[in-house]
Amino acid sequence: MKIILLLALIGILGALAAAGLFMLKNSSGSSKRGPNMARALAVRVAISVALFLFILLSYYMGWIQPTGVPVGR
Repeated sequence: MKIILLLALIGILGALAAAGLFMLKNSSGSSKRGPNMARALAVRVAISVALFLFILLSYYMGWIQPTGVPVGR
């Protein structure tokens, strides 16, 4: 479970870094910059949504359990 979450977070950060590189690369008006950056950001959003749905599915299937935060002792 932890490995899947770690891989998803690495994928999210990788897509964000790729979008940043596309934004900085050839900033002198390259026509390929916009679509590549938008695609990288769309991948980041898709991975984030998939991770959220996976966490919900994991809770529903009983693979993870909420522990709660102790309030006032």
